[in-house]
Amino acid sequence: MQGSCDLEKIEEGFQAAIACAKKSTEGVDALSPEIHENVEALISRLTADAAAIVPTAGLLMMLRGKQDGKGELYDTVYFDQKMLILGKTDPLPYRPDDSTKKVDNQYLVLGEDGIFSELMYSSDGFIIDVYQKELSADDAIALYGFEAAVMLYKAVQQYAKDESGLHEAMGKVLEFLLAEEKDI
Repeated sequence: MQGSCDLEKIEEGFQAAIACAKKSTEGVDALSPEIHENVEALISRLTADAAAIVPTAGLLMMLRGKQDGKGELYDTVYFDQKMLILGKTDPLPYRPDDSTKKVDNQYLVLGEDGIFSELMYSSDGFIIDVYQKELSADDAIALYGFEAAVMLYKAVQQYAKDESGLHEAMGKVLEFLLAEEKDI
């Protein structure tokens, strides 16, 4: 029968792929205890280096604002420093500062000051505000896992790539302007 599938072969292939995936993670699992022992030191070193790029690569995060009937924000107030978003997690049921406020979104961020914080955003349909809780590097890893380290690394990598592209583009503009100047 043309176009028919041999489901046994598909299942065999699937099982082979699973076996291959398990085999490739064995090396990672063997290194896991060593990584866990040194992760706080690693995060601390990465944080110190990454804090320098936060003013340029970070985002202004909203401290509070109002939302109209169409969902548009107005009267927004932002934190006085930029932040890198390093992780998002399932929100807590309520905020630690006010148990009547449901947490809608919860993020791990790194501020310009090199301090990790958790931002817990709440909305009552009209006012959006945030509870900010500072975290140690150890707490950040305990709550967000290795994602924090990976996202910190990716943020620095992306910043370096963007800066490299910017420098390259500026160089081309200068070459063009200098060549034009010679023609005059």
